[in-house]
Amino acid sequence: MTVIDAPALTDPALLADPWNAFGRLREQAPVLRSRFGFGGDEAPLWLVTRYADVRAVLGDPRFVNDAAHSPAGRDTRAELMASIGVTPDLIPYLTASIIDADGADHARLRKLVSRAFTVRRVGDLRPRVERIAADLLDGLSGEADLVEAYAYPLPITVICELVGIPESDRADWHVWGRELVSADPTRVPGALRATVDHIEGLIARRRVEPTDDLLSGMIRAQEGDADAACGVDHGHGDRLSDFELVTMVLSLVFAGHETTAHLIANSTAALLTHPDQLARLQADPSLWPTAVHELMRLHGPVNQPRVRYTTEAVEVGGVEIPAGATVQPILLSANGDPREFTDPERFDVTRAPERGEGHLGFGHGAHYCLGAALARQEGEVALRALFTRFPDLRLAVPKEELTWQPLPGARRLTALPVHLS
Repeated sequence: MTVIDAPALTDPALLADPWNAFGRLREQAPVLRSRFGFGGDEAPLWLVTRYADVRAVLGDPRFVNDAAHSPAGRDTRAELMASIGVTPDLIPYLTASIIDADGADHARLRKLVSRAFTVRRVGDLRPRVERIAADLLDGLSGEADLVEAYAYPLPITVICELVGIPESDRADWHVWGRELVSADPTRVPGALRATVDHIEGLIARRRVEPTDDLLSGMIRAQEGDADAACGVDHGHGDRLSDFELVTMVLSLVFAGHETTAHLIANSTAALLTHPDQLARLQADPSLWPTAVHELMRLHGPVNQPRVRYTTEAVEVGGVEIPAGATVQPILLSANGDPREFTDPERFDVTRAPERGEGHLGFGHGAHYCLGAALARQEGEVALRALFTRFPDLRLAVPKEELTWQPLPGARRLTALPVHLS
């Protein structure tokens, strides 16, 4: 099969309208050849666009997250970081975390924290999430930007309380998060350095003054304390190194609030522009859990996960991808694939998943989102509370004037101005 060349991921058309642009690519071919588009001697980037193929790639151990396990050994993500000014000493903090590990190493890291994110433990957090949402809504009136006033503060408060980030430091994490996803060489290196320094300082303080949080539990497990708290698994072969401790905090806090914040904001905008679907939810609140899945499918904040690297030549969608290749599954196009979904562009809060979650918004396979249950719960609680408290909520600008951050791989509103009554 002849391989079609696709635009770079930084192409303005992809950034401006990723749903339709990636949808057109999906219908051209199941696999296309592209590139990141940040300049330099870029390796080819293989895009996988259709649901069945994306799901297969995410679940196939021949597609690894760590470039060192690929015969080419070319870490295209590290090259990308270098191209935006991240120095060699800092690059591993973005390319060697739990998200980038494979096999037994990934299983070891995931085991250390997974019990803190089980459905049962997340359920125990629900009253606290509801209280945080209520307190935030108490502070809103008139007109507000819901991204800054609600969508961000809720998940960052939840994950920081869980991990153990002091309240006084959370505003800094919000700033660092925005700068790290900006891909701006004038902002990313400084934000990363500040974040790493902050985590190292916090770890040092927690060693002296432990508290009842996940970070203190990880430190106690690292030091071999059999009574380590917070659901952290431990054992002589499972302790985190100092570097792994830093990257674990970095990954948990950023992944635990950035994407959830934009799921809440994107979902609010979608419901305000689809009043018929909002009316269904207000008439039958039992539909909220199903609605969150549909919102994640159509309006999720992540267009594509971490790239994968092939350990050997693999055929996908009739195309042979060579060994050592960089492969980018496209979640967005998979979630709109008419081969998997009936009338996929239709937003329907009653759409019941036929298998699993009915979408790939949280990924699939070994790297399925560790915090998916927490994100779903936060989304459900935040949206239900918002529209219950403010049933007459409406956009403060025409929907055509809502602006989106021009970021490859993400779908994020820059602001969500609303009238609350």
